[in-house]
Amino acid sequence: MEIVDLREKFSLFQDYWQPKVVGELNGQQVKLAKLKGEFIWHQHEQEDELFMVIKGELTIRLRDDDVDLREGQFFIIPRGVEHLPVAAEECQVLLFEPQTVLNTGNLVNERTVEKPEKL
Repeated sequence: MEIVDLREKFSLFQDYWQPKVVGELNGQQVKLAKLKGEFIWHQHEQEDELFMVIKGELTIRLRDDDVDLREGQFFIIPRGVEHLPVAAEECQVLLFEPQTVLNTGNLVNERTVEKPEKL
């Protein structure tokens, strides 16, 4: 058992859109990521995905609406919902999702992280 200090963990990496695993429980992973710019449209067929903004602001574009998140807010994207995360400036997020989730969901490309680094 250990205490996880989010500020400390975020200080250990600088790369964007590369989630890092900081905890695991009941088949789920707690991941941290730094985001900047626009990701890709994707969806997760079998899994819900939670985005919690720790620092900065994040927009999650949906096909029919945009969701704007500020520090301390989170949003759960239901399985099968296509979305596009966008951060105008650097944003630090906590992700909570099943271990089987690929960051690019139904797409596999150069931005896919198949085995996220554990911090």
